[in-house]
Amino acid sequence: MTVETAGATQSCGPLSGVRVVELASLGPGPFATMMLADLGADVVRIDRPAAGGVFPGKPEEDLLNRGKRSVILDLKQPDAVEVVLGLLESVDVIVEGYRPGVAERLGLGPDTCLGRNPRLVYGRMTGWGQTGPLAQSAGHDIGYIAVTGALHAIGGAHTGPRVPLNLIGDFGGGGMYLVVGILAALRVAERTGAGQVVDAAIVDGAAHLLTGIHAFLNAGAWNDRREANMLDGGAPFYTTYETADGRHMAVGAIEGKFYAELLVRLGLDEDPARQHDRRAWPSIRIKLAAAFATRTLAQWCDVFEGSDACVAPVVSLREAPTHPHIEARGSIVDHRGLVQSAPAPRFSLSRTELGNPPPAPGQHTRDVLTEWGIPDVDDLIERGVAG
Repeated sequence: MTVETAGATQSCGPLSGVRVVELASLGPGPFATMMLADLGADVVRIDRPAAGGVFPGKPEEDLLNRGKRSVILDLKQPDAVEVVLGLLESVDVIVEGYRPGVAERLGLGPDTCLGRNPRLVYGRMTGWGQTGPLAQSAGHDIGYIAVTGALHAIGGAHTGPRVPLNLIGDFGGGGMYLVVGILAALRVAERTGAGQVVDAAIVDGAAHLLTGIHAFLNAGAWNDRREANMLDGGAPFYTTYETADGRHMAVGAIEGKFYAELLVRLGLDEDPARQHDRRAWPSIRIKLAAAFATRTLAQWCDVFEGSDACVAPVVSLREAPTHPHIEARGSIVDHRGLVQSAPAPRFSLSRTELGNPPPAPGQHTRDVLTEWGIPDVDDLIERGVAG
């Protein structure tokens, strides 16, 4: 179980005992360190003085900081930089999400940090990467996935690209790949004693996520236009349909036997052998749409309950926690009044749990600096180096 103490969160998670320093940033970096904290790592976030964060005035609602502790250090002051370097002597991982070169200008670049701790894993999270013609350019998720082809492939044939939240770029192609890189580098450090830099770029990760689509494209099984393929809404058996009450059902009946089951449950007299006849797709879509429009979402849920037709209701974010399967597995939970995703994945031996709630900036400054061996903490606080 997880026991919350005045100091670090004591956990039996698979990363229990791993120390992580996060130089505060937004989005994919905090998501990656949240995952490390979910897995049991002791994550300390270095916040800037008077930083507003994602939710100014409500840091306790920033779920990407759950399970972490917060220290305020003014990194514009050399003494504060020296404090970070002192912390790194007993740390396994540091994560930064600055533009290329910023950490170096602060005196916290990889060479300096690895010089203080040769076993250190130095995680860098950027959109464009450390090199390339756009490396120094500003950007956001939508631009990163635009240049990989991912954004072009998502949306309707006549409506243009559809923004898929910031899941493919920031969190999927960014934060998740940073976690994978850190875990791999930690394994190397354990075996060899050598730390290294992990350059996690959202463009790289998003491009890597498209490997399966590139396989289809190379094999001539993918049209390089929207809503013209099996997995992009082009197929009538892999899309959504509106119900009588204006809701939607998601259909994913790819395999022949599942498609046949779909037709039976819908009460349609349609030849299942025509499933992959692209010339028939428009007429099949019309039939399926007309059928789904005859009943409400709740009625269709009853019709498809227990079937292998691969049909599911499209529920809202507010509704998702009460979906029977999500609720039974505890995939989304209410923890201390905040609805949030539970830690994932699950382990047969190790146990992951939600620990400390998101901290206020600087909430643990004195405790962490003292616990991790930084001298003269009171003087640092008094001089405004720490807060």
